[in-house]
Amino acid sequence: MYVASSRPAKTDFRKRLPGTVFALGTVSLLTDISAEMITAFLPVYLLFTLQLGYAQFGLLDGIYTGATAVLRLVGGAVSDKFRRPKAVAAAGYGLSAATKVFFPLVGASPFGIGALMAADRAGKGIRTAPRDAMISLATPEDRLGAAFGVHRSMDTFGALLGPLVTFLLLAQIGMVPGPIFAVSAAFAVIGLIVLVSFVRERPSDKKVEGPRPSFKAGLGLLTDRQFRRTTISAGLLGLATISDAFVYVLVQKATNISLGFLPLLPLGTAVVFLAAAAPLGKLSDRMGRWRMFLVGHGLLLGVYALLFIPEGGKGVAIAALLLHGLFYAATDGVLSAKVSESAPESLRASGLSVVQTGQALGRLVSSVAFGLLLQYSSLETGVTVALVALTVTLVISYGINRERPASA
Repeated sequence: MYVASSRPAKTDFRKRLPGTVFALGTVSLLTDISAEMITAFLPVYLLFTLQLGYAQFGLLDGIYTGATAVLRLVGGAVSDKFRRPKAVAAAGYGLSAATKVFFPLVGASPFGIGALMAADRAGKGIRTAPRDAMISLATPEDRLGAAFGVHRSMDTFGALLGPLVTFLLLAQIGMVPGPIFAVSAAFAVIGLIVLVSFVRERPSDKKVEGPRPSFKAGLGLLTDRQFRRTTISAGLLGLATISDAFVYVLVQKATNISLGFLPLLPLGTAVVFLAAAAPLGKLSDRMGRWRMFLVGHGLLLGVYALLFIPEGGKGVAIAALLLHGLFYAATDGVLSAKVSESAPESLRASGLSVVQTGQALGRLVSSVAFGLLLQYSSLETGVTVALVALTVTLVISYGINRERPASA
């Protein structure tokens, strides 16, 4: 029997999306505070305190974003084989939390920092596919875009708070890395505790449909035409995407805003991502997820174009961060929802990991190549190459992977 409620919208929303989405969103929120504290701090620390060149920074940033991408395949395969996605995700979260403790011990060593960045991203690589698999397996297919949008909104609230915490700490203590890493580690540990204590997963004895899980079966998904095209397109677009750290550095240089505001620039992206991820995810359920994914990369083209405006000042910086946030809102969770359509239940984590690995490897190459471009040419040349590359890959992706709205 239906009973009227004074808050029908909220009640209906909670009924439509399972508790797993909100529990994992909380874990991601806390973990992203930890991760984005480091992301906001490293460009200032590496480029302006340690005086690393753009090529060195690009290499370290590439390690941070994609060097351990192949571990996504391991995390996905192990999760599917043993049907323990929560345990695999916990291992990844735990590894990332542990690295924060060791950051102060490596001091100013680029090698030590690079090794810990690789270990941190290894943790992310291990946990991402099992976490997304838990969300997708708990959510009806016609609400996947909304579910991933809500999860990414909660995740992004953490990304919003992380740079703010870093900014406040730097304002109080100056360029001292120890406290930054200690507070970051504390948030990561709390996130791990929430995962272990409050996230529920499907019973391992429940029958699931699809092929028997194995590493080979996961890669075998590439024989499916739609899945293969999605994977190739995601990898190509990742190859043409400038990493966040470089975007923020370029915005600061192109607009001549104060260097002290550099750690705050990720806040602009995070605010927009937070506001737009859920509605755009829900919209993608209706208009087509791949179409939304391509629209998001079209918005990224706008970010690159704005960097050519001479002395644009704060107005250009705000516009660039607005488009950057919309880019993530239209692509991040939407891609996972798209992949979840075609990957069978028994290989859900494996399928997600295959596509995410292709995208991460593309971004690894992009970071290293873009760092070399900036090291040996002008900023304008680097941005021009990125603009052309993204335009070409967008055209290719549209041509090889069209999607009708009804198929979503």
